[in-house]
Amino acid sequence: MADDKKTSTANSLLIVAALIVIAAGLKSAQALIVPFLLSVFIATIAATPLFWLRARGLNNNVALPTVIVGIMTVLAVLAALLASSTSAFAAKLPFYQERLALLQAQLVAFLQQFDIPLDLTSVVTNLSPGSALTFASSTLAGIGAVLSDSLLITLTVVFILAEATSFPSKLRQILSDPQRDLPLFAQFTTNMNRYIAIKTSVSIGTGIVVTIVLWALQVDFPLLWGLLAMLLNFIPTIGSIIAAVPPVLLAIVQIGPAVAGAVAASFFLINMVMGNIVEPRFLGRSLGLSTLVVFLSLVLWGWLLGPVGMLLSVPLTMTAKIAMEANPDTAWIAYLLGPADPEPAAASDLAPVNDEQPPEASS
Repeated sequence: MADDKKTSTANSLLIVAALIVIAAGLKSAQALIVPFLLSVFIATIAATPLFWLRARGLNNNVALPTVIVGIMTVLAVLAALLASSTSAFAAKLPFYQERLALLQAQLVAFLQQFDIPLDLTSVVTNLSPGSALTFASSTLAGIGAVLSDSLLITLTVVFILAEATSFPSKLRQILSDPQRDLPLFAQFTTNMNRYIAIKTSVSIGTGIVVTIVLWALQVDFPLLWGLLAMLLNFIPTIGSIIAAVPPVLLAIVQIGPAVAGAVAASFFLINMVMGNIVEPRFLGRSLGLSTLVVFLSLVLWGWLLGPVGMLLSVPLTMTAKIAMEANPDTAWIAYLLGPADPEPAAASDLAPVNDEQPPEASS
């Protein structure tokens, strides 16, 4: 009994040591790992239209270039939007600083009427448009730096998609018990593709609605804040709060508190509808994560991989959770990562998004 206990303790320490070594390796190889993970993420998104085109009878030699051209177009548009928005914001920064000084003087004069002395210099310094947008700017700058490796990312995506249809036949050849293990891989792949496809669709919808609302409220750079809302929507709860802060502060400086309140209310309403109605309707609570796990994954992946790691933190953690759900031996860990009161997975929760199955390459 004592020997078994010592062996169990030694194995636990060995696992912890291995995780520490892996984390150190990921952090030191960040420049290589980040583009690769982003390529896998993009390839997972692109696999859905690729398989859809192939299921409609389009040859792979035509379907693959079509999807790649679409990916390159989206990346080019994102890069152009980031560059133009950053330069436009820098050009209008003096106006924001002037408006902020005026608001400070008005607030101080108002408080002095009630004999309340107040020095807002330090407060204004910490909440200036430049410092208020530090997180958003660093996040978008990090993504822009990664997108500068567009050739490497595109080539990696091409090779991943080209090999995607041959994975089932390769697994069938190398697995010791294909009849037992292939259903686990199929369940993992189906749920992961389903999660990323629906999450991406909801995030794009969120970005579009945010852009329209901010444009209607005449807040500057609505496309930039819509893009930020789309990216940060991959981080449940926390991401929507972070995405709302820059446009709300900008609305205060640019227009006034009334419009800023409308912006905050709009973000709250949009994320309530998307996060509590739309996503659970299609994903189901069984594919969710607890708030604590979301926060810890945000901190961990952000520390390991930088801004891009923060954006991919939940997809990476969800991938691990879905993989553990597919294996009965690790299903209990997936249960612990889930929400506080997870509902049992219904049959529809684990069904593919459509009836089309990825075509397999002929052996």
